[in-house]
Parts: sequence; C-alpha cells; structure tokens
Amino acid sequence: MLLKKLQLKTIDYRLILTICFLLFFSSIISAQEVIKDVVAEKPADKASINKQKVDGIIATVGDYIVLDSDIDKGYLEITSQGGSVKDITRCQMLGKLLEDKLYAHQAIQDSIIVSDAEVKSMMDERLTYMMRQTGGDINKIVEFYKKSSVEEFKTYFADILKEQKLSSEMQKKIVDAVEITPEEVRNFFKKIPKDELPTFGAEMEVAQIVVEPKVSKEDKQKVIDRLNSIRKDVLEGSSFATKAVLYSQDPGSSPNGGYYKMTRKTPFVKEFKDVAFSLGEGEISEPFETQYGYHIIMVDKIKGQEVELRHILISPTVSETALKEAKERITNIRNKIVNKEISFADAARNDSDQKETRANGGTLVNPNTQDTRFELTKMDAALYSQVSNLKDDEVSQPILDTDDKGKKTYKLITVTNRIDEHVADYAKDYTKIKELALKEKQINAIAKWFDTKIKDTYIKIIGEYRDCTFTNNWLKK
Repeated sequence: MLLKKLQLKTIDYRLILTICFLLFFSSIISAQEVIKDVVAEKPADKASINKQKVDGIIATVGDYIVLDSDIDKGYLEITSQGGSVKDITRCQMLGKLLEDKLYAHQAIQDSIIVSDAEVKSMMDERLTYMMRQTGGDINKIVEFYKKSSVEEFKTYFADILKEQKLSSEMQKKIVDAVEITPEEVRNFFKKIPKDELPTFGAEMEVAQIVVEPKVSKEDKQKVIDRLNSIRKDVLEGSSFATKAVLYSQDPGSSPNGGYYKMTRKTPFVKEFKDVAFSLGEGEISEPFETQYGYHIIMVDKIKGQEVELRHILISPTVSETALKEAKERITNIRNKIVNKEISFADAARNDSDQKETRANGGTLVNPNTQDTRFELTKMDAALYSQVSNLKDDEVSQPILDTDDKGKKTYKLITVTNRIDEHVADYAKDYTKIKELALKEKQINAIAKWFDTKIKDTYIKIIGEYRDCTFTNNWLKK
C-alpha cells in the first residue's frame, strides 16, 4: 500500500497548498470586525449561514495570530475564483493557516530575511493583478479590505506579503535540503507491490530546428540608443523601476519594475549573470546583448552571494525582409532532410540557431521534468497542436513561432520517439520514479519538521477549534 499512501499524502498536500495561495489575498483582517459567515456546508464546524458574529483571535503561533475572519475570508476568496468550498472544513482551513504561521515564525528564528525591495516588488505585482479584477480602481480594493485609505491598505498588505514570503522561503529551505540517492530510489520502487505500480501515460520525444531572422545593424543600434537614453534619464534622477514598467519587454519582470533576485546558481543566461555580478550597488550597466535582445541592469542591493537587481529588456524589431529570408533558409533545410541529403539531427547540429537544443540534435527537454519525454496529456497546448498530427519521422512545414517576449522565429518539428501507455519500469522510467521517491521523502521531512517545531513553539488554539482533528499535533496532546 506504499504507493497509495504516497498518492493520498500528495493530494492532501497539494490541496492545502492551493488553499494557502487563495487565502493569500485576504489572510489577516482587523480584530473585532463584524463579518458574515460564508455560505458553505460545514456542519462539523458549527458554522451557520449568514450568522453575525464578532471576529477575534482563535489561535496563536509564536509571534503570529490567526483570526476567525481569516477562515471566512478564505472561503470567500476560493468561491470568488470559481472554486468549491463544499469539501473544505474550517478545521482544514485553520490547519493550513497554522502551518503558514509556524513557517513564518521559524523563518525569523532562522534569520531568513525578506527585504523591503522584495516586498515592494510583490506588492506591485499583486496590486496590478487585483486592479485588473476591479477595473483599475484601487479604492475598491481598499474598501474590500475595510481600510480607510490607500496608504493604510498598503501598510497592512505589506505585512501580509512579508509573512507569506517568509513562509515560502522557510518551506523552500526545508525541501531544498532533501536529497535522494539512487539506492533510496531503488528501495522505494522495490517496496511498491506489482499490482500497485503506477501507470504512465503515452509520451513522445520531440526535436526541432530553429532559424532566427537576422536583425540589421541599424535596427540593433536603434535599440542600443534607446537604452542609452533611458540610462541617461535614470542617472539624472528618473526611476529605473518606472522605466522598466513602461518600456521593458520582459513579461516576467516588467510589472515588478524589472526586479529579479539571483545568485550565481540562478538559471539566467551567462551574459546576463556576468554583467550583473560585475556591478556595484546603485551602478547601471551599459547596454549589452543576450539571446533575448539588449539589456541594461541596475543593482539595488548586494547581500553576500545574492544580488537584487532591476533590468530593462528591449528586442530589435525584425523586418519583413528578414522574416522572408529566414523562411527561405528553413525551407531549404527541410528540403534537404526530406530528400535524405542530411538527417534531422545533423541538420539541427549544423544549422539550428537554438543553442539549447543544437548540440543534442534538436531534442527538446521537458521543462517540468528535465527529461526528454513529454506526456501527451500534460504537454503544452501549443506544442501538442504542432506535433499531434505528425507521423513517424515526418518533418513539419516551417512554423512561424512568437514567444512570450514577442520574438519571432521559424522552426521545423519532428517526433523522434513514441512511448505507449505502460506500467512503470525502473530502467525506462527512472526519472519519474526518482521524482515520486523524492516527493515522498520531502513530505516526510516536512512532517518531521512540524513535529519538532510544534514542540518548541508557543501555540494556543481557542474555543471550539480545540475540537478539531488536525493532521499536525497543534494541540500538543
């Protein structure tokens, strides 16, 4: 029954993490606030529909408190996102809130630091999202949280964000410390009864050849001049963060004023890291090029091996002539492959402009598993649409692809291997089995961490919630 136990634990853990995320927007409300209970079926929790009650503290974990309204607002947040709260009890909601508080409390004990710059970046991102939901009216958000002004709301919300970040950093610290050996993976697999071995869905391996349109020197110089102009404005007093929001073409950081936090191990391209770690605090780089376009970087803060920075990315415009030339080039490559003049893999090694796949004959790596296999039911929708109708060894027609940064390329795709649905095999499915084994070990590490920290931390639960049955020993019975 080992695997079934693992699956149940995993499902519960993910469910609670989902609840935690949804609770994020509304996790702390002022004490003594009069609120309405959420409409939900929770007979075991003695909650009645539309009953008025006075909000107050129901639990304390270290230096943190939990209010009764935290649970109610959690239900409201889930339902507002279209989720169902029918099977989520108040005790389960409280249990997850207690976990978050303990994570945050212990993060402080472990000297985990969340900077003001990180909080501000998170604030900008969350407010951008929330204002989209309210038609751009921040006053509606202030009213929802029952605050008297925008400044009061931001002060209050910053505390929530900091607590959430402390909690997530503590969780990450626990999980990242867990490693697994091949022997442990082997033992994990051996313990699974044959009739309970998992079944893995149909998969395929895919390769591609990418041709990038050539950008003229004139178009490159226009971008460099634009970045130099922005750099000059910032040196004269303009806000780098504001410029990033207005002009950066990096969707991952632009809404946050171009903010990133990184170490030398963070998976950024080499050219970017080389520049980032060559700068001092407050220094702004000259424009430099990566595969994504041209950047400038400003370093906000250096903390040991960690750098907090902001950057602006602008990519040169690709002309119609350049696109036409790229299509002609990739069409010629395809013709050579179809005519058996060269293999797809050799063509990828010789002619593909994509550095990440070129050396491997164009073979794609699944970003979710770091394996070369893509499970059909979990494959990116855009990629699936491009390969689903391809026969064995068939090469697609040239595909014009636009990435999330607006960069246009042409590519050819082929399916190099198909794997039918099958029962787990240790040799063939080692990567997936390792992932399951590691996940189980991480869950056990978290459970052990809670057992230890609950014993060492002041925890108090008040009133009817003492009758809850929790996964963790919050009542210290």
